[in-house]
Amino acid sequence: MDDQQLLRYNRQIMLPDIGIEGQQRLLDARVLVIGMGGLGSPLSMYLAASGVGELVIVDHDQVELSNLQRQIVHNSASLNMDKVVSAGNTLRALNPEITVTQINHSLSGDELLNEVGQVAAVVDATDNFAARFEINRACLRQSTPLISGAVIRMEGQVSVFRFDRPDSPCYHCLYGDVEEPPETCATNGVLGSVAGIIGCIQATETVKVLLNIGETLAGRLLLLDALNMEWRSIRLAKDPHCPICAAMSS
Repeated sequence: MDDQQLLRYNRQIMLPDIGIEGQQRLLDARVLVIGMGGLGSPLSMYLAASGVGELVIVDHDQVELSNLQRQIVHNSASLNMDKVVSAGNTLRALNPEITVTQINHSLSGDELLNEVGQVAAVVDATDNFAARFEINRACLRQSTPLISGAVIRMEGQVSVFRFDRPDSPCYHCLYGDVEEPPETCATNGVLGSVAGIIGCIQATETVKVLLNIGETLAGRLLLLDALNMEWRSIRLAKDPHCPICAAMSS
């Protein structure tokens, strides 16, 4: 770590739980962020600023005007640009020392499994159950920690799934075989700052997972009701009959 890095990350290095050794671990880390929307925007910016050495960002969409109310990694000059290109420009400008790898198509199947197997953590910032379930399966197969978030209207939720631990529940344990709900941000709206809050929590949990510090949200679901500014924490147990994680662990 050179003098410029010591200065850039000084406020983190001062923290007893991080220090120089922890900062170096962040610089050496590779994280996969899937989704460059309302959640992926703030979480990727904070991971970049904190010095995570390589961010692999994934999104297949282009920037639209309606995105800019909450997707703060993009700006008006990014309209009609691939989201990963727009986000990559912002993240590199924020911290030119990190590497940003851009994937401008949806990941699935063996390609998703391969990418998940090459990172220290996966952050799910997608907006549909089909993608979340597939990401969950890939992380489970590769024993890669998964930091999951979701937001709609003025509500949000975050959890961490630690597949390196045999007693960890998976995303399927939480939702089962739920069908894609008709409620989406496009039809029900979302307050941009609520996406920011949830994305920031995802970034914080990712750093904690990378450094193995503190108590993460593993085995817990953190729920935010921003309209009344109330938080709830619910314990999550592994479903012994889960067709995804129970079958793989047996």
